[in-house]
Amino acid sequence: MEVSLIKVQQLSIPETRQVSPSLALYLVVSMQIGIGVLGFQRLIAESAGHDAWISVLVAGLSIHIIVWMIYKICETVDGDLVSANVFILGKKLGKMISSLFIVYYICLSITVLRSYLEVIQVWMFPELSTFWFSLVFLLLVLYILYGGFRTVTGVAYFCTILPSYLLLTFAFTLEFAEFRNLLPILDHPLTDILKSTYRMSLTYAGYEILLFCYPFIKEPDKSKKWAHLGVFITTIVYTTLAILSFAYYSEGLLSKSVWSTLDMWKIVTMPFVERFEYIGIANWSLVILPNVCLAVWSGSRIVKRISNFPQKNGIVIITLICLVAINFFNTRHEINMLNDWTGKLGFIFTFIYIPLLFIAVMVAKKVKRK
Repeated sequence: MEVSLIKVQQLSIPETRQVSPSLALYLVVSMQIGIGVLGFQRLIAESAGHDAWISVLVAGLSIHIIVWMIYKICETVDGDLVSANVFILGKKLGKMISSLFIVYYICLSITVLRSYLEVIQVWMFPELSTFWFSLVFLLLVLYILYGGFRTVTGVAYFCTILPSYLLLTFAFTLEFAEFRNLLPILDHPLTDILKSTYRMSLTYAGYEILLFCYPFIKEPDKSKKWAHLGVFITTIVYTTLAILSFAYYSEGLLSKSVWSTLDMWKIVTMPFVERFEYIGIANWSLVILPNVCLAVWSGSRIVKRISNFPQKNGIVIITLICLVAINFFNTRHEINMLNDWTGKLGFIFTFIYIPLLFIAVMVAKKVKRK
């Protein structure tokens, strides 16, 4: 029996709402590179020290396997995550399970925006109002999302390209880098490196957006290489930053640096700017904008798929929830707790739920063929 005969809830997205396969690269990169870049080094070094750069590579390689599973799942059901859940669990239970991921994407949106706002409040404007900044930012997100998925993808494209020049500024650290800090390599036990890999996998989260974007990509089979290339690029970026950071900081200093990347910008000297970290923080708003846009879009997409509720209404409801909830996280401890819980939810979603879903879909496919 042909695979097409066992597909359920086939999604038919008009070509006018779809994007080119190559843009899958920017969707992946724009979600993986976010607020975590500013301080991931300290987190992964807590377990594996200066061997933690190996964990960055291991986590990046493992993500290629998850991306392969995501494409297999979507190809089999010819749809998205909701289609896959309905395929294996039935209509009612499948939609019920899918609704849990709305909570995850709401938490992700709040975490990204609140963490970025904390950086602004600590480094630039201590008296900046959490509510008013969030209101203005979420109104911009709302405006972009009302333009549809193609508009969101365009924002992801430009917000990946425009701030990419910031990567060149890390070359200033080479003058002060001591690469002997990385020696001896593999000085830590495997268990410590695996713990560090787990912490890094939380920073990499975001590529699972492909589970929802798949129906909106023209000829999605051609987008596979671009999605994998996106994961490869982010792996190279994170690995390079980790190596530079470990060569620049001693282990003791790194353990006290909450935002290691921002501290590295302090040494950037140019004739026309004295405090480059201010420029970096301001430009980082372009980096987190697609993070929030795609997270809110995914949550509203699930709302539409499980209830036939208009997606634009779902966008408004989710942004309002984010606006209200973000004001409950004010201290460093509360924001850390939010980051930890969101990271754990992301790890469960990507490294536990997706592999189990992949196995279930493959088994259900064989059973339904018979």
